[in-house]
Amino acid sequence: MPKAVQYRRFGGVDVLEVADVPRPSPGPGQALVAVRTTGINPGEARIRQGEFAQRWPSTFPSGQGSDLAGTVAAVGDGVGNVAVGDEIIGFTNDRAAQAEYVVVAATDLARKPAAVSWEVAGSLFVVGTTAFAAVCAVDPQPGETVVVSGAAGGVGSLAVQLAHRTGAQVVGIAGPGNHDWLRDHGVTPVAHGDGSDAVADRIRQVTPNGVDAFVDTFGGGYVAMAVGLGVAPSRIDTIADFAAIDAFGVKGDGNAAAASADVLAELADMVATGELDVPIAATYPLDQVRAAYTELERRHTRGKIVLVVAEGGQNVG
Repeated sequence: MPKAVQYRRFGGVDVLEVADVPRPSPGPGQALVAVRTTGINPGEARIRQGEFAQRWPSTFPSGQGSDLAGTVAAVGDGVGNVAVGDEIIGFTNDRAAQAEYVVVAATDLARKPAAVSWEVAGSLFVVGTTAFAAVCAVDPQPGETVVVSGAAGGVGSLAVQLAHRTGAQVVGIAGPGNHDWLRDHGVTPVAHGDGSDAVADRIRQVTPNGVDAFVDTFGGGYVAMAVGLGVAPSRIDTIADFAAIDAFGVKGDGNAAAASADVLAELADMVATGELDVPIAATYPLDQVRAAYTELERRHTRGKIVLVVAEGGQNVG
């Protein structure tokens, strides 16, 4: 039988299991995807831990995952945009992507460019559309200065590049081990640590004309720091500190604000043409999902951690 990641109660990585599940069938307007790769994301860990049980309730057993890339294995009635055998990238809103087979709305799929690796394709949706929405929310203009916290993480590493494309000066907050990567992508690095006052002082040293916009991908007080730096709340966006949205009147645009196959296709084209670099921190086979989330939850990786579901795009079941 096909395999899928599930959990039956809230908790740490130990609640994750790779279970046997029936092979699903697509209904009208849907496609069945034989998944080859799927990304993992911090929000999934927080949902599984029960942190967002009120905001996004879970039904047990719950699956996991939104990002996916693979091959169309079957289509339902009325599907015309993809066909059996197509290599695709896409997403599901049903917490089901970490599986060998997934039924997806056909409108949530786009063709995978040949120049985009499977590892990148399967992990692009959540981080890519989140970064896209967050940068659009703060609207950096040429010559302005935008700061990104968590600048080497999955979302942050893309947000700094998308912000740089606007012509803005970009400052990225990250550990010293990621500073060379940031410089190579046109970003001025600033070290995290030693408290928010110290980080704010470092930012002031490299932004003599002040900070115009701030994208917070990490949480932990960065919104308050941005306000203290004089950034208008309308030019601050956080994807990690929901309490700060109400407390400071800042924006909270993230994945949902740009979740479409059109945006995903645009991002994939940027990757294919070399305009967007998606760092891959590590890959794990599906049956090592616990180890993958253990590494993710340390919050020290550069870029994406990817589950490889099937080599060569061929699943069995």
